[in-house]
Amino acid sequence: MRSLAERFCWLIALAAVGLFCISAGAQEGNAAFELELPGLSEYAVSDTQTALAGKATVTLAAQLTDQSAEIPDGLVWRLFSPTPGPDGKLPLVATARGGTSTFSLLPGSYLVHASYGRAGATKRITVDDGPMQEHLVLNAGGLKLDAVLADGLRIPDDRLRFSIYEVEPDESGERPLIVPDVRPDSIIRLNAGTYHVVSTYGNVNAIIRSDIRVEAGKLTEATVEHRAAQVTLKLVREAGGEAIADTAWSIVTETGEIVKETVGAFASMVLSEGEYTAVAKNRERIYQRDFTVVPGPKQDVEVLPDNLVPDTSSAE
Repeated sequence: MRSLAERFCWLIALAAVGLFCISAGAQEGNAAFELELPGLSEYAVSDTQTALAGKATVTLAAQLTDQSAEIPDGLVWRLFSPTPGPDGKLPLVATARGGTSTFSLLPGSYLVHASYGRAGATKRITVDDGPMQEHLVLNAGGLKLDAVLADGLRIPDDRLRFSIYEVEPDESGERPLIVPDVRPDSIIRLNAGTYHVVSTYGNVNAIIRSDIRVEAGKLTEATVEHRAAQVTLKLVREAGGEAIADTAWSIVTETGEIVKETVGAFASMVLSEGEYTAVAKNRERIYQRDFTVVPGPKQDVEVLPDNLVPDTSSAE
């Protein structure tokens, strides 16, 4: 039996060997045994640290007009340094979303941009040592668009879209597009001014163009009237009969322009009012019928065997 003193010495020896092995293993595998530490997160300087950091508190607010209240939400703030960087762009210093916002900034000059939907304004500010507040007047309003058929009939929302353009053409002669694919009854925020609005019903030729003025601080609601109708064409063997499948359709205006081509038993589309010719081809036979689109409710057009175009290819 070992004495208590011998056991104590034996434990000390084992501990020394273990420490040596751990130290040697760490040295030999140093390349693979690296301690990864998380990066430091950015943080906002608190009010008590502002003076120490040499920064000033700047509060930014925006209004639709100089007489309206501050915009409470929906703003995007961007602060830029006025000196371009190596890439020729102005360096972005800070951003914020919401309504009135507060920033801690070093003294100097900044360009402040506030956007509210498609409306926006830019202002140069100079930051000194003390707290300051700046207001931007956007001079903006809202635009809400809708369209109806003759007699006030409602157009299904999924068939109606609007596009908003600059009213003046650019150097290429085209009006720059501002907002595409606007749904009816949506509110679009825009700077005050006149805009060219294109309303499209369906996807063929039912198009209405108009110039609409947006006033600052107001919601402008505009409704246009489409003189068009939903038209469904079918090739039948007799009046009221079943539509014949695998029919190729061409819809031609009275000036000879093909406005729609499709294949199927039914040819369904929205057409602007006017005179048209339906050309249907099935099993090498061609049928042709003139028809008139009247603004308003849905119209059905049947192409009958009497509308067969005689084959004159073999005539002498």
